[in-house]
Amino acid sequence: MKIEVNLVAAYKLIAQKGQLKIELPERSSVHDVIRAVVKAAPALKSHWLEKDGSPSHHLHAFLNGDDIFTLAEGLNTCLEDGDSLDFIPPLSGG
Repeated sequence: MKIEVNLVAAYKLIAQKGQLKIELPERSSVHDVIRAVVKAAPALKSHWLEKDGSPSHHLHAFLNGDDIFTLAEGLNTCLEDGDSLDFIPPLSGG
């Protein structure tokens, strides 16, 4: 299946690309996409993964517009062909 990945703001600059098309096996999860994106854009590794390889709690992903942390399975949510994932860096300021 093909998943569209959109990298926003600083992630786009770090990866030096704003969009990726990721090919994954059926029943892959958001977590699988994170690993695939880090493999395709290794510069994101230190921003997306903790030292133990788990996804950073600062990583914000939206599956077809929905925050993945509002979905019942979170990072383990299974994807379908044609899904879109947007990764947005944390913002701060006032």
